[in-house]
Formats: sequence, C-alpha cells, structure tokens
Amino acid sequence: MSYNFATQTNYGQSKITMATPIINNIKLSRFETEIDGEFAYVDYRFYKGDIALMHTFVPETARGKGISSELAKFALEYVKEQNLKLMVYCPVIAKYIKQHPKYEALVDKQYHK
Repeated sequence: MSYNFATQTNYGQSKITMATPIINNIKLSRFETEIDGEFAYVDYRFYKGDIALMHTFVPETARGKGISSELAKFALEYVKEQNLKLMVYCPVIAKYIKQHPKYEALVDKQYHK
C-alpha cells in the first residue's frame, strides 16, 4: 500500500503537492516517505496482536507542510484496513486522533484504561 501526496486516492486530497509516495517499509517497521534525500516516518511495533505507533519524525527542512498529518492518516488507514487494534505512544498520532475522532474506535480500550 502506498499513498502519493500529489494524487487523489481513497484517503482524500492532500494539502501538499509533492509527488512522493508514503509506503509501509516492513523491513524497518515504519511508514515512510522520502523528501529531498531524507525520510519522514512513523515507527511502529507489533505487541500482543496490537500495532503500536511509536514515533513520528519529519526532517527539519520539511516541517510545517502537513507531512506528519499525512503520515498519521496513512498509518491509521493501514490500521483500519488490517483490522488491527491500536496502541498510541506518539503524541503526533494522539493529536491527530483527537482532531479526527473517526479513528478513536481503532484504539485498544484494554490498553488505554
């Protein structure tokens, strides 16, 4: 599964206009996109059948362009499509879920008591 910033997909229209896909890099356990030779990403781990979104990183030169939101959306759509339950450790992902409550149902209620 990949998502291209510049094209219309089932995830909606992006605010940014780079022609760079977001991919699931299974080998590195992260959702990532390359921007001018650097990577922006969301690290993940699997734990007891859940997926834990651990950390979001965007290179300093690419910040303020909506990339972390696009990565968050991609990661959450992946969780939804794979019918996984979610553990949130990353504050960027937590903020995105607060702003987009349709993703709250993905959070593992056993984990977040």
